Amino acid sequence: MSEPQVLMDGIVFGESPRWHDGRVWFSDWGAQRVVAVDDDGRHEVMAKVESFPMCIDFLPDGRLLVVDSAHRRVLRREPDRSLVPHADLAGFSEHPWNDIVVSERGDAYVNGIGFDFPGGEFAPGLVVRVTPDGRVDRVAGDLAFPNGMAITADGGTLIVAESYANRLTAFAIGADGGLTDRRVWAQTPGDHPDGICLDAEGAVWYADVGNRRCVRVREGGEVLATVESDRGAFACTLSRGDDPRLYVVGQHGDGPPPPEPTGRLVSYPAPAPGAGRP
Repeated sequence: MSEPQVLMDGIVFGESPRWHDGRVWFSDWGAQRVVAVDDDGRHEVMAKVESFPMCIDFLPDGRLLVVDSAHRRVLRREPDRSLVPHADLAGFSEHPWNDIVVSERGDAYVNGIGFDFPGGEFAPGLVVRVTPDGRVDRVAGDLAFPNGMAITADGGTLIVAESYANRLTAFAIGADGGLTDRRVWAQTPGDHPDGICLDAEGAVWYADVGNRRCVRVREGGEVLATVESDRGAFACTLSRGDDPRLYVVGQHGDGPPPPEPTGRLVSYPAPAPGAGRP
C-alpha cells in the first residue's frame, strides 16, 4: 500500500478513531479532548473530558457517547454540546473502562480491562451493555484484556480484540441485546490486537502497537494486507463510500515520555470501505 497521508501531528495520545459525518473523530487521551479532522487536515475540538482512557462512539441519532473511565460512567453529548450522564458503570468494575461500540438500535457495548494497567496483576475483563435509556447489565466476561470492538453490518455479531490472548473473539448478539455463542473469530499469532474496524468485504483491520502496523484479516485468520507504521499503531477506522481510506492513530510508546507529543493521525488507501459499527 502507498505511503500514508499525514492529517494531524502533535497528538499526545490518540485512540478510538471513528468515521462520522464525513470526518474522522478520535480521542486524544493525553490532551483530554475529542477531535474531528477532515481529509485536508482541518481539525476541531468537539468535547473535553478529563479521563484516561476515554473512548467514543455515536448513538444512531448522531449524539456522541464518551467513556469517562476516570469517573466510571458514560457521558452523552447533547445538540447544544453539553455533556450529560448517560450511564453509571461504577457497580460493575473499579478498574479502567476501555472501548465502546454502539449498535444500530442504540445499545452501547463497553468493555473493562479487569485490572489496573499498567502495573496491576492481570485479571480477566468484561463487557457490559448500556441500553438507550441508560440501564447497564453485564453480558460477557473472562476476556484477556478486551480492547477494540466492532459490530458486523447485519448487526448480529460483536467482535472483541483480546490483546493478551492474541485473538479476535466473536459473540452472537441476541434479540434482547445479550451476547451468546462465544467463538474465536481469528487467531493473531505474534500480534496483540488493539483497536479494530470492519470493512464491506467482511474483513477486520486491527492495530498492533508493539509491531507498529495494522493488519487486515479474514475470519479464520488469513492475512489479506498489512500497513507498516513508523510508530505504535493503537487503533484504526475506515471511511465509507467511494475512495475508501484507512485512518490510523499512533504514537511512540517506548521508554520515558518524549518532550514533545509524538501522536499522529494518518490515512492510507484501503481496498474496501468501512461497514458495520463503529
